[in-house]
Amino acid sequence: MAARLRRALLLSVVVLTLLLAAYTWFVLTWSYSRGERAGFVQKFSKKGVVFKTWEGELLMVTLPGVMPERWEFTVHDDAVAARINALMGKRIALSYDQHIGVPTSIFGETGFFVTSVREVKE
Repeated sequence: MAARLRRALLLSVVVLTLLLAAYTWFVLTWSYSRGERAGFVQKFSKKGVVFKTWEGELLMVTLPGVMPERWEFTVHDDAVAARINALMGKRIALSYDQHIGVPTSIFGETGFFVTSVREVKE
C-alpha cells in the first residue's frame, strides 16, 4: 500500500511539473500583442540572479513641454541590447511582443519583450 501511495504521489508531482513547464512554454511563445513604441532610453541595464535579462525604461514624448510617459521593457537578445546601447541618447523605435501570464519574473521584470530596435530620423 505504501509503495502504491508513493507511486501516485510521484506521478502527481511529475504531471504537475509537466503542466507548469507546458504553461510556461505557451505564455513565452504566444504573444498577446505586438507593437512599436518610440522615444529615448533613459535607463538600461543587465539584471537577474539566475537568468540575466536586459531591463530598460523608454521615455515617450508626445509634445514638447509635456511630461513624458515612462515605459518599462525587457530584452532577451544580446544583439538587440547591444544595438540599444549603441543608440543611447538618440530617438529610437522599439518593436515588442507582449506576453501575459508569465509565472515568474526570472524571464524578465516586465511582460514587454523587445525584439528589434531602429533609429528614428527626425
